[in-house]
Amino acid sequence: MHVIDANGAKIPAIGLGTMTLKDAVCVEAVSTALRLGYRHIDTAERYGNEAEVGEGLHQGLRASGLKREDVFVTTKVYQDKLAPADFERSFDESLGKLKLPWVDLLLIHWPNPKVPLADTLRVLCQARRDGRAKHVGVANFTTALLAQATRLATEPLVTNQIEVHPFLDQSKVLAACRQHGLSVTAYCPLARGKVPGNEVIERIAKAHGKSSSQIALRYLVQQGIIPIPRTANPGHLAANLAVFDFKLSDAEMAELGKLRRSDGRVVNPPHAPQWDS
Repeated sequence: MHVIDANGAKIPAIGLGTMTLKDAVCVEAVSTALRLGYRHIDTAERYGNEAEVGEGLHQGLRASGLKREDVFVTTKVYQDKLAPADFERSFDESLGKLKLPWVDLLLIHWPNPKVPLADTLRVLCQARRDGRAKHVGVANFTTALLAQATRLATEPLVTNQIEVHPFLDQSKVLAACRQHGLSVTAYCPLARGKVPGNEVIERIAKAHGKSSSQIALRYLVQQGIIPIPRTANPGHLAANLAVFDFKLSDAEMAELGKLRRSDGRVVNPPHAPQWDS
């Protein structure tokens, strides 16, 4: 699978998102994903499924003969645990649930204005220095927060995980990520079910003999964005990987780009930062 190289991190170009996947469904989804060819699994303390993700990971490694180093695993520390002692405790618990001595990528899940960013970045970067996280980064950071974080971080930040799909205009923060040398990991790349049925996407999908979801994922991949679609359906897992055998034309990319709207966001919790307009 293609990889995106950002600040030394080789991140597989499509991953499996696991938010809302629970219990045996989560275990089976992760194990099946590895068997199908996924090499990038995303979880978080907040998802409440790190133990199941870990079990699925270890099952998948055993079944496929893969080494731990073959799979890129991401977890995150939530915004209510960003004070240094809380951050350390949360990350240690995450490693314990995953049954891993280290993760490939550790992220600040959401910013928290009540905790100085410098304090959180200090422990985040320490996790990379002591080897418990191969790489570090952020999630849901705006252009202003990115500028602050890249200035304060003592280790390279490799990604900003944000909502990206054809219906949301994220051009400002995408440009800021490129400026700072960060990759972009896209959650909700199918806009929580809004992609299927869109007239423009369906027409382009028909022209390529692909599904609308595959077109939306290809649209991101072709921009160097790393989508992490969430599904436990084996058919969808396989289909989401099958986006590297065709290419969208410049005209099709431009047409999809015109679907972007300032009000297209689907994830906007009360603790979200002031988004870039």
